Formats: sequence, C-alpha cells, structure tokens
Amino acid sequence: MEHASMGMANYIRANFKEKSSVLIVCGIGNNGADGLVLARELQGAYEVKVMLPFGVRSVMAEVQLERFQALDIEFLDELCEADVIVDAIFGAGLSRELDEKTRRLIVQLEALHGFKIACDVPTGIDIDGNPLPMALFADVTITMGALKECLYSDMAKDYVGEVICVDLGISHAKYTEGFKADTFLLDEADMNLPSRNWSKRTHKGSFGHLAVMAGEKEGAGILAASASLRFGTGLVTLVGKIDTPLPLVLMQNRELPQNTTAIAFGMGYGEDFDSETVDDVFESTLPLVLDADIFHSETILELLEQRDREMVLTPHPKEFVALWNMTIDSPLNIAILQASRFEKVREFCSVYPNVTLLLKGANMIIAQGEHLFINPHGSSKLSKGGSGDVLSGLIGALLAQGESSLDAAIHGSLALAAAAKNYKGSSYAMLPTDIIDEVGKLEI
Repeated sequence: MEHASMGMANYIRANFKEKSSVLIVCGIGNNGADGLVLARELQGAYEVKVMLPFGVRSVMAEVQLERFQALDIEFLDELCEADVIVDAIFGAGLSRELDEKTRRLIVQLEALHGFKIACDVPTGIDIDGNPLPMALFADVTITMGALKECLYSDMAKDYVGEVICVDLGISHAKYTEGFKADTFLLDEADMNLPSRNWSKRTHKGSFGHLAVMAGEKEGAGILAASASLRFGTGLVTLVGKIDTPLPLVLMQNRELPQNTTAIAFGMGYGEDFDSETVDDVFESTLPLVLDADIFHSETILELLEQRDREMVLTPHPKEFVALWNMTIDSPLNIAILQASRFEKVREFCSVYPNVTLLLKGANMIIAQGEHLFINPHGSSKLSKGGSGDVLSGLIGALLAQGESSLDAAIHGSLALAAAAKNYKGSSYAMLPTDIIDEVGKLEI
C-alpha cells in the first residue's frame, strides 16, 4: 500500500508544482486506504484535503486513518475545487451497482475542474470493464502492480484516460513466476513494418501477390488492394468483374492468378457467393483474410473447417454476432458482446483455435488459440466507412509477404492505428485514402 501510493505521489510530483491543491476522496476499503497514504505522503509539499464521505470499514483503512490522524491535514465535509482530484473510492473488483449516494458523488466530482486521477480503477468500472451503471471519467488511471484487463474494455475506454502502472515494491518477474501469460498489451513499438533492405537482388515477385476478391461494392475491394500495395506487396490483383476504373498500379483478372500468395475476401462482396471464382478460393490452401459480407453467409462454415490454413477474421461487433450465431450454440447479441468482449473472443477461439480473430472496436482484440493481444491505440478518427477495408488490405499485404496470420493481424492493426494517429487533419476529416497515404510514411 505504501508503494502503491508512492507511485501516485511521484506522478503528482512530476506533473504538478509544489503547493498545488490536491483533493483526495476516499472510500471505505483498501482503495480508500491508498488515498489516505497518498495524503500522508504529499502533506507539507502540497495543499492536501481529504474527504471520507462514507467513513472507513476495512482493517487496513482503519490503520491508515489512525496514522493519518496524527498529522495536521484538513478533512472536508463537502467537495471543493482543487488542482488535482484523486478518486480513491472504489478500485478493482467492483461487482455491484453503485448506490445513489455514490452516483451523486461521482456527478459532483465530474463537475469539478481539476485534473482527475483514478486510483487503480475509476470508481464504477466493474471487473469486466463495464460502468455499474456509471463511472468517473478520469484523465489518468494509475493502476497498481499489474495492468487489469477491465481497463481495456471498449466500455471503459472513455473513463480510464491514460493508464499508468506503478509497482508494489515487488519485481514484475514475480507476477509471472510459474505463471504462463496468455494476455498481452501491444505497444506502438511492437509494430514491425515490411522491409526491402534484406537484399538488393529482388523483383516484384519477391514480395508476394495478393488477390482481392471484388464484389458488388467495388470501392471496398479497391481500398483493400490499394492499402496492400502501399504496404509492400509486390503485386495486387482485383479478381472479378469490375466496372470502376482502377488506379493504374492495380491489376485486374477474372480468375485467381496462378502466382497468388494470399487472398482477401468478403469486403464489399455482397450476397452472391456462388461462382467458379469463389470456388477457387474455397479449394485453395493460400493464406486468407476475411472481412465484412462473408460473416453473414453460411459459406464461411466451410472455410472455418480448413484447420491447416492461415486465416484471419476481421469482424466488427455486428459481424461477429452474425458469425457467432452461425457457429456457437448459445445466442449472442451486440449488447452482450460489448459487455463481455474478452470472454466471447476466448470462447470463439476455443472452438476455432486454428483461426486468428481480430475483433474491431475502440480497442482491437486479436486472438489465436489461448493467446489474446489488445491493441489500445485506435482512435475515433477511424470511425468511418472504409477503414476496415484498409485494415484488411494491410493484413493481406503481410500474409502475401509470408507473415503468419497472427503476426499479420498484430502488425497490420498497429500500422492502421499509427497511420491514423499521424494524420494531421481535423479529427472528423480523415478518409480511408488518407490512412493509406500515412501508411506509406510510417517508420519504426
């Protein structure tokens, strides 16, 4: 508890000048005890005020209150403005809805103008990352010892702000000693970009050939193909009947080219999956990225049975629900999915351990078998039609160049997020073509 609070104190010392005012609102349990220790550590250098709206109950909170009362620190009966506001009311493990008094307190805290820090987990966020039924909006969440999965749910993203992990005086190696980690948080530095620096004796065939299956909405396929070519693929062909004039750099064919090394299928395709060209996709063993319309067709069931094929599925929540209801016995809707994304992804991947699943959302989840990766770097700039087509093209590019399905999904998703982050226009203005342009400027 001393180390946890020292981590919060060090953050405040590094970001706020001495004599700044700090209001710490403490709950009844050990999260509140953390707040009392923080007050003790900051007193003297900062103008510290503490509020105990519900008293204390846990043994540790009583111990820390006794130590705290030996100091000359102001207790408040009502909230007041402060430069820094620390939420130490409820932390990790909340399993019941907030009572009316706590809800009123959260509303009052949010009306204050100070910089808000959540201790461990913002008050109101439950173990699955959902507000019960509301939560405090924090600028920063300082979590203790290890990152919590609940901080990376889609529902929690607006509440947690920046997430910082501080240690508890124990080596991080101790957290994983004798424990096989299966969940990983992706950092921007984890992104590996395609490279052409490994040899000077290369040609276009050295970097793969992606076939993008074109359908009713030809623009979706063109976006995916353009993204793939920008991301290093040596050759990209749109396969099918296409009326839209293509960029000169893209090729077109009515049949799957013989030198194809990977296939992108589903984006903008429509409902007609009955053709000789589609049959070629199903009979092939080439790596495959699937998106959009294919998740609403039972034809996907045949592909899912291809256990030895490198395959990436990239559904958004509505598409994942459609896929789930065709493949899993228990019914699912979007509300249940969004409230339990990690659970449902793990359940699906236990049934289909051969595929790599990328579930789109505020935080993309990438999973294969028992391993799950979280990409928290996406932004609302990507909330526009065509962004998913670009993602499929990026993943298809890496598949065509020989990456595994899991690596292609991880690095493609990180490239998409990094490209969106680097876009300098207005937050509402980014087009899928802008993402493709920014992909060409990425550097590690």
